[in-house]
Amino acid sequence: MDLSRLLVDVRKAAVEAGAAIMEVYSRGKGFETEYKDDDSPLTEADLAANRILVARLQELTPKLPVMAEESDLSDWSKRKYWRECWVVDPLDGTREFLKRNDEFTINIGLVRDNKPILGVVYAPALQRWYYAARHEGAWRQDGKKTPQKLQVQSLQAGKPLKVVGSRSHNTPEFDEFVGKLGETETVVMGSSLKLCLVADGTADLYPRLGPTSEWDTCAAHAVVDEAGGQVLNFETGEPLSYNARESIINPSFIVCAEPDPDWFK
Repeated sequence: MDLSRLLVDVRKAAVEAGAAIMEVYSRGKGFETEYKDDDSPLTEADLAANRILVARLQELTPKLPVMAEESDLSDWSKRKYWRECWVVDPLDGTREFLKRNDEFTINIGLVRDNKPILGVVYAPALQRWYYAARHEGAWRQDGKKTPQKLQVQSLQAGKPLKVVGSRSHNTPEFDEFVGKLGETETVVMGSSLKLCLVADGTADLYPRLGPTSEWDTCAAHAVVDEAGGQVLNFETGEPLSYNARESIINPSFIVCAEPDPDWFK
């Protein structure tokens, strides 16, 4: 599989899905919104983007299954035999979409042997891209500007840690953890852009001490990896894995350039 060429085609699919999202977004509040069993919102934009992305990915790679948030999840008895699959969130940050702060993304990740090997994170309202493929590097592009290759920043002694916090999902556990880090500066962001802020060097650390789903992180995880960073299970210190167990809920995790053993204590 030519990941470099595939990356180009996946970005084209993201542009199409992004246009569908922005058509709904442009209406202001004049669109339908439902709420799922976990009280998370579901809009016309989520469903329109999901239809487009699933169709395009099936055209690009007919033999690969697609695990998308707004599609029925295949039973684990089948999924456990998948060596490769797509992991897709057609609209990550629906709460940010509803708040109209532009911090929502399309997440498209490709998994092989439970590890992300390609990722596209597209924020259509911001016209910002983060994308990566194994051995191809990680990149950020804003609008039509020249893409910039990403490299995480090593921690610098004596300087405050720049820590990413969630705009809509802060927890007491997060506050307690950050309170033990010493001098910090908090950067607040929505959606999978939080992981990407570590990848592009804007922040040093993103601790997520609460539940997320695999499609929330997979694409951005690929970007962080190719930028030289890590996305680690907060309990074990091991990298997050995908489609490796029946539940698609991630454990608490931390995104960083390099881990400090004290964090896991």
